[in-house]
Amino acid sequence: MTAPARLSPGDPAPGFSLPTDTGGQLALADLRGRKIVLYAYPAAMTPGCTKQACDFRDSLASLQAAGYEVVGISPDKPEKLAKFRERDAITFPLVADTDKTVLTAYGAYGEKQMYGRTVTGVIRSTFVIDEEGRIERALYNVKATGHVAKLRRDLGLD
Repeated sequence: MTAPARLSPGDPAPGFSLPTDTGGQLALADLRGRKIVLYAYPAAMTPGCTKQACDFRDSLASLQAAGYEVVGISPDKPEKLAKFRERDAITFPLVADTDKTVLTAYGAYGEKQMYGRTVTGVIRSTFVIDEEGRIERALYNVKATGHVAKLRRDLGLD
């Protein structure tokens, strides 16, 4: 497997309809007309992913006040996402991409460097999608800690 194709500003955001942590389905089309922060993370309930989810949770009110909806996506099963939501009081949708099709379409699944080795997995990434469904920002290989604060600065919210 080679490095995944990456999205760039202006690209159409790949559509999806995925199961959620609450047992429903969430489609990108359902969010049309709103700005979306879609962030991809490797695994629910791991230290880095928990830190990142809690940072988004703690910033959710100000992001929503600025017109942004937050959605987390991982290859976890919906049942694990439900436990993650419950355990950490996550207040935004988490979607399950168990076959990694959507993560791959966003360039957030493929070869990456981890501890000096090349491995295949989820590339921690964040996508800002505009009201028309186009990529406004595509941020790859982001850090779990401090990323939400940097994103808020980049979006002019701080």
